[in-house]
Amino acid sequence: MSPDLASHGSTRSAAELNAAIRALWSHPAVPLSAEQRAEYRRLLAELQQAERGGVTTAA
Repeated sequence: MSPDLASHGSTRSAAELNAAIRALWSHPAVPLSAEQRAEYRRLLAELQQAERGGVTTAA
């Protein structure tokens, strides 16, 4: 996914994003590459946007 898409709002559900995050690890003991860590950070940011989608601030 491109960074531009993430900055314009999430198009994936929280469940889809969680699945993508979990798919990054082939095994819990295997560390992520630099590219995978960057993708993980993008996915986390998108997940936060998806989770906040229905949240409004109180006056």
